[in-house]
Amino acid sequence: QLQLVESGGGLVQFGGSLRLSCAASGLSLDYYTIGWFRLAPGKEREVVSCISSSSNSIHYADSVTGRFTISRDNAKNTVYLQMNSLKPEDTAVYYCAADLGDADRGYVCNEGMDYWGKGTLVTVSS
Repeated sequence: QLQLVESGGGLVQFGGSLRLSCAASGLSLDYYTIGWFRLAPGKEREVVSCISSSSNSIHYADSVTGRFTISRDNAKNTVYLQMNSLKPEDTAVYYCAADLGDADRGYVCNEGMDYWGKGTLVTVSS
């Protein structure tokens, strides 16, 4: 059973940066596509970024393109989300999710992914 734990959230000022981590245990992440999602108050959960097992296929939501960077270190069984130029509208609980679907072959991160963490709260003050 794959377990995911997010960390790195917190309170940051407008324009600041945070790096979120998604640490896996129980199984190796080597073959999993990983997605970062966020749930903001009053909104539906949305995909922020998605990375294939090879890191060759990466997707970002339009709202974070150019500001967020997803990466993975399979040796550490961890996926990261570097968030720069943060805005108040980035305030949300951020979740990571994993699935054996192959993003290098067209799989798209979605709400139906097999494994989810419990989330980490990011608050951006104006």
